[in-house]
Amino acid sequence: MCGIVGIVGNQPVAPLIVDALKRLEYRGYDSAGVATISDGRLERRRAEGKLVNLERLIGTDPLGGTTGIGHTRWATHGVPNETNAHPHFSAEVAVVHNGIIENFAELREELKADGYTFSSQTDTEVVAHLVSRELKRGAAPVDAAFAALKRLEGAFALAIMFGGEENLIVGARHGPPLAVGHGTGEMYLGSDAIALAPFTDSITYLEDGDWAVLRRDGMQIFDMEGSKVERKRQQSVGTSFLVDKGNYRHFMEKEIYEQPEVISHTLANYLDFTTGTVKAIDMPFDFAAIDRLAISACGTAYLAGLIGKYWFERFARLPVDIDVASEFRYREIPLSDKDAAIFISQSGETADTLASLRYCRAIGMPIASVVNVRESTMARESDAIFPTLAGPEIGVASTKAFTCQLSVLASLAVMAAVQRGTISSDDEKRLVRELSEVPKYINQALKLQEQIEHVARELSQVRHVLYLGRDTNYPLAMEGALKLKEISYIHAEGYAAGELKHGPIALIDETMPVIVIAPHDRIFEKTVSNMQEVAARGGRIILITDEKGAAACSVDTMETIVMPNVPEICAPIVHALPIQMLAYHTAVVMGTDVDQPRNLAKSVTVE
Repeated sequence: MCGIVGIVGNQPVAPLIVDALKRLEYRGYDSAGVATISDGRLERRRAEGKLVNLERLIGTDPLGGTTGIGHTRWATHGVPNETNAHPHFSAEVAVVHNGIIENFAELREELKADGYTFSSQTDTEVVAHLVSRELKRGAAPVDAAFAALKRLEGAFALAIMFGGEENLIVGARHGPPLAVGHGTGEMYLGSDAIALAPFTDSITYLEDGDWAVLRRDGMQIFDMEGSKVERKRQQSVGTSFLVDKGNYRHFMEKEIYEQPEVISHTLANYLDFTTGTVKAIDMPFDFAAIDRLAISACGTAYLAGLIGKYWFERFARLPVDIDVASEFRYREIPLSDKDAAIFISQSGETADTLASLRYCRAIGMPIASVVNVRESTMARESDAIFPTLAGPEIGVASTKAFTCQLSVLASLAVMAAVQRGTISSDDEKRLVRELSEVPKYINQALKLQEQIEHVARELSQVRHVLYLGRDTNYPLAMEGALKLKEISYIHAEGYAAGELKHGPIALIDETMPVIVIAPHDRIFEKTVSNMQEVAARGGRIILITDEKGAAACSVDTMETIVMPNVPEICAPIVHALPIQMLAYHTAVVMGTDVDQPRNLAKSVTVE
């Protein structure tokens, strides 16, 4: 969510920090700020809203100094405004913070009793005052920071700067990610390697409980016992990508159109298209040796996992439990080391998913993660990673990461079926061949843009939409509703079509569009029966089907979006395209901020 950038440099840093923060805009934020040390004094500029407001402010009221910290804030404690924007000051201390300080109320009362006054509603300000109090008691800056860190509970990544110390930044990590960048006569700190890409590709990732002292000539890392520790220095893959919309209107649009290529790369990582077999990859477990598979994720990644459940159970006959991670970690699921777990996250930093991973780690279960960021915390803490080769996804609403997650899960389901002996060699070749054609089908789906734009103009006039689907199209219906909610702010719900008569049918009238995802599969006729129930009550049906389904459908529709005929295993991946495009074009018509929808963050690193 929030973004951190810090530079201990040898040139004016304020414009460099702002540029680096722009590379973190995809995370979602509602205010931003920069602090520097100029002539020994701390100075800052903060602004509500987008970075352009901060950039304009610094343009009219410049910041000097060669050392500085910057932040993009997604509000947790306190409303989004300039007063609550970071950096926060206390005397000679400046702090930026990602995460949540869980014991901030207790610390706040303690500091108030010591005479400290608070100007913001944030939990972050207690950190600044804690460090300031240690300085006042005679501690050196680094020691003051360490003493304050030991008082904090919760999830946090911090960057701390001190007045009069133009060659020092202290960074700390307990939960949300933080990386140190190595330069020549300069050092950098960032919550994402992408932010540091203009400066360096030499990165050291801090581990949980690490805190680092950065100076121009290098850094030292310590644990929470105060002992020095060594962490691997590596070249970051993430810094090789440029964050650029190209000739597209939005990152989301660009990422929708990147899907044929990135899905092709992802599938080829797991499947041998020449031999028609799954590839041998490093695995922490054999699917044939486990009794059950636990899958957990959040948001769109959870819906990918839900589709994966259908595939694992259908093709591999492997029982799957799946939960949203925020429930998984507290439900006290009876698991054992005879089970295995797969966790799914685009960023690999999702707080609840990471906590669920650690819950399974404590039980002794073998763990694998489906992630898009190989250097992420989840990747580092897993026995194996199954990468989605989607490249950086900047739009907050996930598109290509979702279909790449599905591509990985479909490949793993086939692999599990092979290992468990539930499909024949001929079945394996057929499924691999079918999956290899997904990019072709997606290219065909992209050609439906003009029709989907027309439907989007209709949707932009309503306030409520119902999505229906059966089997793997049920989680796809939920994903369609989620996408529409996220970026257009239209209320939408996704339901299993068979549940229509158990409640949602009460909502249907002539003002309620009902989007039905129904390729011509083995349960197509069942879905048509549900469509007839909608039609009988005056509901306006938008049918997403294939050529066979369009020919067989006997129900009048407001619009029928005809997709190519695709094999059953490919359908969820391919049919994700029209629901993404429908949400995107509806949001464009309504004029919302497509790439950075209100109240949302790309990487949710707090509970």
